[in-house]
Amino acid sequence: MRPSAERSSPARWRQVLLAFLLSLLRGALPSQIRYSVPEELAQKSVVGNLAKDLGLRVQDLPARKLRVSAEKEYFTINPESGDLIVSDRIDREQICGKKPLCILDFDTVAENPLNIFHVAVIVQDINDNTPLFKQSKIELKIVESTKPGKTFPLDPALDSDAGPNSLQRYHLNDNEHFDLAEKQTADGRKYPELVLKHSLDREEQNFHQLVLTAVDGGDPPQSGSTQIQIQVTDANDNPPVFIQDIYKVSLQEGVPRGFSVLQVTATDQDEGVNAEITYSFHNVGELVEQFFNLDKRTGEITTKDDFDFEIANSYTFSVEAKDPGDLAAHCSIQIEILDENDCAPEVIITSVFTPLPEDSPPGTVIALIKTRDRDSGENGEVYCRILGNAEFILKSYSKNYYKLVTDGPLDREEIPEYNITVLATDRGRPPLSSIISITLQIADVNDNAPVFEQAFYLVHIAENNPPGASIAQVSASDPDLGTNGRVSYSIVNSDLEPRALASYVSVSAQSGVVFAQRAFDHEQLRAFELTLQARDQGSPALSANVSLRVLVGDRNDNAPRVLYPALGPDGSALFDTVPRAAQPGYLVTKVVAVDADSGHNAWLSYHVLQASEPGLFSLGLRTGEVRTARALGDRDAARQRLLVAVRDGGQPPLSATATLLLVFADSLQEVLPDVSDRPAPSDPQAELQFYLVVSLALISVLFLLAVILAVALSLRRSSRPAAWGCFQPGLCFKSGPVVPPNYSEGTLPYSYNLCVASQSAKTEFNFLNITPEVTPSQDLLCEDASWVPNTNHEGAGVPFASDIILKQAPPNTDWRFSQAQRPGTSGSQNGDETGTWPNNQFDTEMLQAMILASASEAADGSSTLGGGAGTMGLSARYGPQFTLQHVPDYRQNVYIPGSNATLTSAAGKRDGKAPAGGNGNKKKSGKKEKK
Repeated sequence: MRPSAERSSPARWRQVLLAFLLSLLRGALPSQIRYSVPEELAQKSVVGNLAKDLGLRVQDLPARKLRVSAEKEYFTINPESGDLIVSDRIDREQICGKKPLCILDFDTVAENPLNIFHVAVIVQDINDNTPLFKQSKIELKIVESTKPGKTFPLDPALDSDAGPNSLQRYHLNDNEHFDLAEKQTADGRKYPELVLKHSLDREEQNFHQLVLTAVDGGDPPQSGSTQIQIQVTDANDNPPVFIQDIYKVSLQEGVPRGFSVLQVTATDQDEGVNAEITYSFHNVGELVEQFFNLDKRTGEITTKDDFDFEIANSYTFSVEAKDPGDLAAHCSIQIEILDENDCAPEVIITSVFTPLPEDSPPGTVIALIKTRDRDSGENGEVYCRILGNAEFILKSYSKNYYKLVTDGPLDREEIPEYNITVLATDRGRPPLSSIISITLQIADVNDNAPVFEQAFYLVHIAENNPPGASIAQVSASDPDLGTNGRVSYSIVNSDLEPRALASYVSVSAQSGVVFAQRAFDHEQLRAFELTLQARDQGSPALSANVSLRVLVGDRNDNAPRVLYPALGPDGSALFDTVPRAAQPGYLVTKVVAVDADSGHNAWLSYHVLQASEPGLFSLGLRTGEVRTARALGDRDAARQRLLVAVRDGGQPPLSATATLLLVFADSLQEVLPDVSDRPAPSDPQAELQFYLVVSLALISVLFLLAVILAVALSLRRSSRPAAWGCFQPGLCFKSGPVVPPNYSEGTLPYSYNLCVASQSAKTEFNFLNITPEVTPSQDLLCEDASWVPNTNHEGAGVPFASDIILKQAPPNTDWRFSQAQRPGTSGSQNGDETGTWPNNQFDTEMLQAMILASASEAADGSSTLGGGAGTMGLSARYGPQFTLQHVPDYRQNVYIPGSNATLTSAAGKRDGKAPAGGNGNKKKSGKKEKK
């Protein structure tokens, strides 16, 4: 029953003490909200509902912004419920030390409207510290002559807890020589004393082992112990004695380190070695040893560290004087620290209402400022003022609080940010001060309209622009911020049709870029004007307008259009007649063309692309007039064709072509019969394909028969060797260009040999019967004259038509080609650059095919070899597409070797007409020639 009673008694004592302390608090702090919590309370533990105790509604908490304002925030407020919550570790011993009453005093601030509430939280001690001795082993030396009743002070145990949980009592293990007594210092701390009960006899027992235990008043109690080892020594009769038992000293907190505080003195009546005294601290805490130093020989006490009145304003400790016989005396030292003005004021910004709208009226609260000075008295009194910034003033609010308010109008565009400097000064001597800066952002209000960079915009754009391309950009600035300064663009007016405006232009609302929605045409629209509006996003929105004029420039996008010569109703080209006796400079006709463009793009020039007779006509460069350059000659064709190009002056230039058909005739009646009898031309492409197929088939059959005949002749070489000599290998030689005997590639995949007389008296190609007497063997391309067949006409059965020999006239001196007149297939190469006969396999083959075809026509007896301009007489057979591009004009004097036929523009045998000796003056053209 006894332990239970002991445990319940401290609990009842704590309850009585707490009630007493609360009654004291009610009298001392009538305006505060008070709570009581035990120390070491877990974080996020609820202390109480502060909002309810302050009379605030929970739904108003977000707007009121209730928060804690303290140097170190041990508590926070739940913004949703208003509960006061533990936010940091609460250690009573660290916060209050040994103070019997530990109170955390702080302020809470509520805004809208601004209120400050004072809150006090009493921190209750819990038994969370165990009593501990500084030394785990205490060694004492006691003279054997020591009389019973002598006391020996021991170092106390330390317990950081306060009140009932602090150190309460000491216990000593049972022994026959020593007992334990408890003493109390001036500041209320308990320390043990060892009491000698019976005399000691060193000879009987020179060592004694004791166990000292310290117990606190917690529930359950905690304890700590240490060992006491006592050595019995010989006698020393007189202990040291201090001059005074208590020393009191006052020190300024700003004394330097090493400053001499005082000197303690003790005397010993013994002599010699037993009178030598040493001094030491006795029963002191760590704080004393941190700030003070004791000379063990002289007893002088000096400062060891800087004092801080705000941390500790007094120190109390004991000094022990001991002689060599371990006889000791003790005195008490009491040191008071005097405050100095060594702490500058502190300025704490508890609330800053930033950004502040620029239209805020004077007197608007900007910030709530709290001052604090750790000094005491006048040294701790603080007053504040603003340095500069006439737009703001400070007003005292409550106790050590100030309100920073506006004192005039604000303009964000002029000053978007203020740095307000607040100076806090205490009333000490000399005064100390501190400075703090508050950055105030000025919030924007939509009080500025957008302003365009230019008063008027003029844009030049060329026509035929790609749809969607940007043609201009307008830009407006607004000094406001955010949506108040965010400008959007739109088209509000135009001189275009309202329905057509959207199809012409649009403007980007964000960038102000004006886009063309379609390709502009200078010939339809040369200029238009828009009214653009820049509008901000403020409320209410502000706007500004600007004019944009767009000028559409001309491009060379229209080719010249030929008005004359025009096409007939059936799509054919009309012709003009020229008198045969026209003199040079005679105006034949005029090419008339127009261009829809303007300026330099419509400046036309006329050029001859192709002419049947290049030197017969001249063309005016700017007038388009066609005049005769010389008189008509006997060898000039009666029908002429001019291909005229009309170019404009653009870059790049555009052009159109016109075909002029000119007929030399003295009257229209001379032209009309020829026009009426001329059949409609057939499809040149179809005829070309047909004749190519026939030629290939014929050459193939001839080649096959020649091979068979050559094999047969080789078998009969002994009987008739001379008759077939031309087909014998090695007997024929090639004079001039000859197609190779074998082809691996090309248009004509066959090989053939052709024996032709090198000279002939005839002027046209005929099938003749040749005898060795008529034509010498050296004049033939074959060395063996026996190749010539018999003179009879019964050789129709011979597969190769060996009875036919082409006889040639001497080559005409006009048989030549310039670089631009070398024959070749359409799309084939021209050969080398030296003007030699083309060596391309396909060109050689095609040219020989043309010569053979022309020769076949000439062999009919009366037909000329003309066919059309630039076709070498093959235009009717192979079509215009067979025209050699590299030989633009074949109407010059070009002859077939061995023939008097001239390549003229006559239709030839294909047209079914009788030969007319170069009669090519048709009165009307057929279908329209290709340009």
